[in-house]
Formats: sequence, C-alpha cells, structure tokens
Amino acid sequence: MKASLSVRKYQSFFRLRFIQGLQYRAAAAAGITTQFAWGFLLIIAFSAFYESDPGAFPMSFQDTVTYVWLQQAFLALFNTWMLENEIFDTISNGNIAYELCRPIRIYNMWIARSLANRFSRAVLRCSPILIVAFLVPKPYRMILPPDLGTFLLFVLSLVLGTAVATAFCMIVYGLTFFTISPQGVRVLFASLVDFLAGGIIPIPFMPDKVRAVIELLPFASMQNAPLRIYTGSLPAEEVKVMLGLQFFWLIALVLIGSSLCRLAERKACIQGG
Repeated sequence: MKASLSVRKYQSFFRLRFIQGLQYRAAAAAGITTQFAWGFLLIIAFSAFYESDPGAFPMSFQDTVTYVWLQQAFLALFNTWMLENEIFDTISNGNIAYELCRPIRIYNMWIARSLANRFSRAVLRCSPILIVAFLVPKPYRMILPPDLGTFLLFVLSLVLGTAVATAFCMIVYGLTFFTISPQGVRVLFASLVDFLAGGIIPIPFMPDKVRAVIELLPFASMQNAPLRIYTGSLPAEEVKVMLGLQFFWLIALVLIGSSLCRLAERKACIQGG
C-alpha cells in the first residue's frame, strides 16, 4: 500500500509537469523552425562531403539523412544541455530546504519532472518534423526502418536512451549541491556530452580507435544507439550489445545519481536568514 502511494506521488509530478509542458506551443513552434533549418543545413553539408567520395564514409548518405532527421525530431528526448533552470535555482537560492521537508525523495521527483519535460517537448515537436522528413524529395527524404522488428528495437532503444540521458542529467543536478555556481558544471558537461553522444557528428564518423572507446561510454547509449538501430545498418549482434550497454549504463547512472542526491541531502547546508 505504501509503495503504491509512493508511486502515485511521482506519477502526479510527471502528469502535472507533462500537462504544463504541453502549454508552451509558441516555444515548440520556434523550436521546430530552428530544427528544420539546422537539419537541412546538416544534410546539405553532409551531401557535399558524400559527393566528393561516397565510399569514404561508414554510413550511406540515406542512412545519414535519416539519422539527422531523427536527431532533430527527438532532440528534446536526448539533449543534455537543455537542463531545468528551476532545479538549479532551487539548489542555489536555498529553496531546496522546502523540498527536503516534503515526504518525498528529491531524486525521484526530479527524474519524474525531467522525463515529463522531455516527453511533452517531444510530443509537440516530433510529428511535424517527421511528416516533412518523409515528404521532402529524394535523396533528402527520411526512410522507413527495414522491418517491424527493427522498428520495435528502435522504440525500446529510444526509451532506454531517453532514460540514460535523464539519469545523466540527475548527476549534473547532484553535483550542483557541491559547487558555488552551477554554470561551470553545466557548461562543461553540456559541451562534452553533445559531442561524445553523436550530437555534432555521428559516432561512426569518428576515427576507429576513438569510436571504440566512445561506444563503451554512457554517452553512446543516448541518441547514438536508437538512431543507428533505426537505419538497420548494424549487425544483429551489435544491436544486442548496444541494448545491453544501455541497460547497464541506465542502472549505473541511476545508482550514482541517487547516491549523490542522498549524500547531498545529508550534507546540505542552507545559508541565509
């Protein structure tokens, strides 16, 4: 009974934040416009490289185009630089004291809120981008996955990738308890993760030795895994390894983040009067 009530509390946090996120339609429209522009620019840039030597790349041009469109459509799910200012402000200005007085775990509350924010933004933005991506002329058109099994694996990997990205952000919030200002931690991790997760260039485009290391890190278990699974360009054994790494890093990051928050709860010192 107690466990059921506890789950309902966090479900309420998720539902309220999700509904609140759906109200920002003007921001979503602006984001869609930006993502369309950025997606087209990336595709045009890649097309110039492919025209010079198509065989020099580990992914076909069509797979790269699909990767870019999926990246733009589901940007809200995977980005680690769009963190919640409200959480940082709560920690910095001392209002975290009010949260600590509630009969809740702040880690569970924050992860519920963060997931709701990501899903609400994705719901508003992904459909228009995907519709246009399937309608633009070839070769700039997004393609369907090879089969239903690949699509189902993509959906599973998409959920796991979102959870891994969110769990990583919880660690960033936890580290903020031990710093004077959140800006340093925030900028460092945002810049680093965006590159290592394949947000700037797909991970397969990186040098082999660098790629081999990055693919073992949690960053490759964010957007890289589901987007590459969707194209069907990965052998079945590599798909299984990627899904296994996603499960592993999700558990590891949740344990690290929850432990960090528990330590911060015990050591938190609220200044002021």
